[in-house]
Amino acid sequence: MIKSVCFYFQVHQPDRLRLFRFFDIGNDDHYFDEFANRTILRRVADRCYLPANSLLLDLIKANNGAFKVAFSISGVAVEQFEKYAPEVLDSFRELAATGCVEFLAETYSHSLASLSSPSEFKKQVKLHAEMIKKHFGQRPKAFRNTELIYSDMIGKDIADMGYKVMLTEGAKHILGWKSPDFLYTNAINPRLKVILRNCNLSDDIAFRFSNQNWSEWPLTAEKYAGWLRDALNEGDFINLFMDYETFGEHQRYSTGIMEFLRALPSEVLKRGIEFHTPSEIGELYQPVAPLHVQYPISWADEERDTSAWLGNELQNEAFSKVYAIESKVNKTGDDMILRTYRRLQESDHFYYMCTKFFSDGTVHSYFNPYDTPYEAFINYMNVLSDFEIRVDNKLNELKNMKNKK
Repeated sequence: MIKSVCFYFQVHQPDRLRLFRFFDIGNDDHYFDEFANRTILRRVADRCYLPANSLLLDLIKANNGAFKVAFSISGVAVEQFEKYAPEVLDSFRELAATGCVEFLAETYSHSLASLSSPSEFKKQVKLHAEMIKKHFGQRPKAFRNTELIYSDMIGKDIADMGYKVMLTEGAKHILGWKSPDFLYTNAINPRLKVILRNCNLSDDIAFRFSNQNWSEWPLTAEKYAGWLRDALNEGDFINLFMDYETFGEHQRYSTGIMEFLRALPSEVLKRGIEFHTPSEIGELYQPVAPLHVQYPISWADEERDTSAWLGNELQNEAFSKVYAIESKVNKTGDDMILRTYRRLQESDHFYYMCTKFFSDGTVHSYFNPYDTPYEAFINYMNVLSDFEIRVDNKLNELKNMKNKK
């Protein structure tokens, strides 16, 4: 029986909003902080994307194609690469050309559309798949929703779109006694295979790697490969899913993270374990059972639910308002308005409004450009109010043009 490791990385950079005051409403349509977006993207490109892509390319060549990985890259991240760091896009294309890297489908703007609007969700998935085909020459077969958000109904929708495999979190409250190290199926449409993240082994790299108070610090590639082998005595494959920025940005060079990544493939392969992409996992293994997920799960925070984005009144009000104007936005038929609307749907805007504290508070503050959730909410609502005025003005303009005819 083949034993496998599936490495998957998320790549996303949000479109951060500039400070947008109440008095700007109706007077200014400059919403995004392009200076911050460019500055942060260039920093992460230099620390993570460029060196990590170069390292992965070397590892694929050194292991004669036995080392494989998968990426999902949001459409808005690709747009930022095109504007601010085209060499990053070129380095991803080099990886695509090896035949050892799978690019997954997701929502174009890293949105929460799957939780509110099936029609917008479907449009964004289609738009993203076209972008992947254009840049990387692949037609995605596997799907990964924003932040691994999944439920039975979302899985059914993805199966209806023709996808064979979907990735999500191995949430303990869903699995119970079951293991994330086997293949499952969607509870409504069994044609969709469901692959689950092994959160403990993934977080050993993504979060605990540099923690000197951790009992297993320092983590070596040899030690970690041994853990994988031991875990596979009771499973078919291990899914290691994490933010790509783990390598060089969240875990800095000084932690030894790049040396760890460089040494890991050979340590894994020498133990008789193979590397496979999500689509290959879906073909290699037989599902053991349907996975029942009545309410949406994600890979965020301790709850592994959607409360990181929709856990308080601020978030729910902002979320409801942005999707309430979907019909009006679509009626404008204006490409620039539609593009701005998608950027305003990015999940990050709602994440910044999170009021969680305690164990997850530090994680939220690390990614948050605002001093408080309330500032994030007010700024977003000011932008959204101005955007709605723009939409209404465009509709009135179209109506007047029609009446003149």
